[in-house]
Amino acid sequence: QVRLVEYGGGLVQPGGSLTLSCLASGSIVSLHPMGWYRQAPGERRELVADISSGGGTHYADSVKGRFTISRDDVKNMVYLQMNSLKPEDTAVYYCARDGGRQLDDWGQGTQVTVSF
Repeated sequence: QVRLVEYGGGLVQPGGSLTLSCLASGSIVSLHPMGWYRQAPGERRELVADISSGGGTHYADSVKGRFTISRDDVKNMVYLQMNSLKPEDTAVYYCARDGGRQLDDWGQGTQVTVSF
């Protein structure tokens, strides 16, 4: 019933910027906590940023001041604006609903590669 689709990933040079988008179908994003997670090869999936139904946000220490999570209730989308990107940010980024507790609460992921 719920489908989350991420897009906007790609190759970017260190110091560059990239915006990721998450389109939700079968769910109203404003009614759920929404988050962005990432997973690098050989590493655990980690929370990058999340936004509550009330609009409050939280960020991992590693991305504070560089990333911004936002929500568009009209378009039913969630965004992750990434600035001052570092090679360490290279990972597959996932959009998730309700902390990703259910399998269908996750998107398919989009690859972000920060490199020259």
